[in-house]
Amino acid sequence: MTDLLSPMLLPETSWVRRSAHRLWLAAEGRRLLRFAMASRMEGGFGALGRDGTLPEGALPDGILTARMVHAFSMAALQGIPGCLPLVRHGVKALLGPLHDKDHGGWYESPAAREGRKQAYLHAFVALAGSSATLLGVEGGEKLLSLATEILETHYWSEDEGVMRESFAFDWSDEEDYRGANANMHSTESCLALADITGDEKWLDRAHRIVHRFVHEIAGNHDYCMPEHFNREWTLLKDYNQDKTTDPLRPYGMTPGHFAEWAHLTLKVEAALLRREGTAPGWMLHDARALLDSALRFGWAPDGEPGMIYTIDWDHKPVVTVRAHWVQAETVTAAVNLLKRTGSPAYETSYRKVWDYIASTLIDHEFGGWRNEVDAQGRYSGEVYPDKADLYHAFQATVAPILPLSPCLTLALRESDIV
Repeated sequence: MTDLLSPMLLPETSWVRRSAHRLWLAAEGRRLLRFAMASRMEGGFGALGRDGTLPEGALPDGILTARMVHAFSMAALQGIPGCLPLVRHGVKALLGPLHDKDHGGWYESPAAREGRKQAYLHAFVALAGSSATLLGVEGGEKLLSLATEILETHYWSEDEGVMRESFAFDWSDEEDYRGANANMHSTESCLALADITGDEKWLDRAHRIVHRFVHEIAGNHDYCMPEHFNREWTLLKDYNQDKTTDPLRPYGMTPGHFAEWAHLTLKVEAALLRREGTAPGWMLHDARALLDSALRFGWAPDGEPGMIYTIDWDHKPVVTVRAHWVQAETVTAAVNLLKRTGSPAYETSYRKVWDYIASTLIDHEFGGWRNEVDAQGRYSGEVYPDKADLYHAFQATVAPILPLSPCLTLALRESDIV
């Protein structure tokens, strides 16, 4: 039930040790799954409206489809009926209308056949391929092979130790940009690829990405994570200053990403410990410092509960809506640091964020979670107008009672989490 690398560190009084809490997590996970099933549509999965239905004119979304394959794979590995067919549907879409058969890679939607190909999307396709492969779904191995080839051929920069950002649809015109967000999700994908394929180079790449972004970049900015750079690694402080509510590349810094990097750093540390019996000492220190910065600058800066979306270079609030994914990643970082250290402070944070999610984000009328709310807990569409997708929220219900390594899907196959 507890982390295999630190089974004695979880306090006896922790919620995670309580059967009622574990049952609540499981029940909330099932509720999220039932809600998300309505996002299935011809050609993949689409974004649900606030009432839990597909809006008129909805299109399959490549990122969402890849995330759904991963999430429903986790559920299928838990033995939840009805999820395996959804994984098959998503894999078929990723090998079909969402796949660029002429140039390789994937579209953000079938209508975006001449848009840019983002590392962010392709990281999730690789994650989906690894999850479907572990589950044994037809087409999973093919999807995994295609995705890893694209990462190798176009995105991985061996000299820099990071993923390149984006290209034109035909792989020309590399973008003059290096971004933290795409590399963060690539870290998650690399960890899964290492576990599912057995190829250790992916763990080494996850290690290199974390070293650059966490230990070097965040470490030189008081463990706050700058997001935007050019290809020469010049920090672009004014990037998207006129697009503060951009959903992927907002101006300033994103405390939710500090938290997400924190638990990814712990996962890389755990994977290295499993492989080598040792890991760099800075990893635990940096993970703790990142979550500390996330909570110090992101939690309730306006006096109201919840983690806000973005801050400026003086650590002052910019966009104060409370996005669901920020809360989910913060609760995951808190519980992983709790398992890793046993510190009661992380138990306090874990409970505080779950209390906020339960009282403010869970939508008891229509289902799922509200994608974002304002400081007073009212629906907001400033950054994310649709309903929250399954990926962040569902992982938050399974991560607390799984080990930090191996990846979530493999850990689910090896254990019974209830």
